Amino acid sequence: MKQVLILSGKGGTGKTTLASSLIKISSARAFADCDVDAPNLHLVMEQTKEAKKTDFYGLDVARINQDKCISCDLCRQNCRFDAIKVNGGYSVDYYACEGCAVCTLVCPTDAIDMKGRITGNLSLYKNDTVFSTAELLMGSGNSGLLVTQVKKDLIKNTDASLAIIDGSPGIGCPVIASISGVDMVLLVTEPTLSGFSDMERIVQTSRGFPAKVVVCINKYDLHKENSDKIEKFCQDKKLDFVGKIPFDKAAVSLVNDGLTLVDKEGKSKEAIKGIYENIINLLYGEEKI
Repeated sequence: MKQVLILSGKGGTGKTTLASSLIKISSARAFADCDVDAPNLHLVMEQTKEAKKTDFYGLDVARINQDKCISCDLCRQNCRFDAIKVNGGYSVDYYACEGCAVCTLVCPTDAIDMKGRITGNLSLYKNDTVFSTAELLMGSGNSGLLVTQVKKDLIKNTDASLAIIDGSPGIGCPVIASISGVDMVLLVTEPTLSGFSDMERIVQTSRGFPAKVVVCINKYDLHKENSDKIEKFCQDKKLDFVGKIPFDKAAVSLVNDGLTLVDKEGKSKEAIKGIYENIINLLYGEEKI
């Protein structure tokens, strides 16, 4: 199965809008939302069946057995994260605990053990298509591990030849986990100074992996000079430039109605169709999906 991951160096460039449009125009049978901090692909990818939901457990955190605790204070004194609180008894602040387990080693009565904590919720929609997504719970870490599980659930439950994956903005842990194992990274940028700067960072990050990196510009006609600068950058860095999408006033109303940009005829649909054809040619060459 070929995996195409859509990324952007910053939020708000149209990454999810493009991802949903590519899913629709390709009639993709497998897709995922790896933006676990703020997943929203499900808003436009309406499903006919309820999702199979699974709790996701992150790294272990400390728990104190009050029946065994003798209030010796050694756990609090040795916790470098100040996660041990004393308020009518000793307890652990699970948001502060980093799971180092030092407290279990210094406790003289074995009153502390390490247990998994639910840090996210996985959702798998399995109909004619397979859609894998997840949501990280507020204040939780280990988003990279959650992203990895989203991708595993997708691959395990489909035999589709193509999967389209909506990634996270930026260059952090969920992005790194999203890139791992994919065949192509499609970077969406915009013709602004910040858009160009953030694109450079995500290009550098993506090139640390064997995936093919390609670039497209959203709302390219808002600043032609910066658009030309982005295309020149791609040429200099030997990156495949796969297309540019014009500014479309109808985009807001389409998205608000739960639709994609390819649900309406127009310049945006034609541009996205061209991008899709270009990435498929780069992925498969003369092969057929």
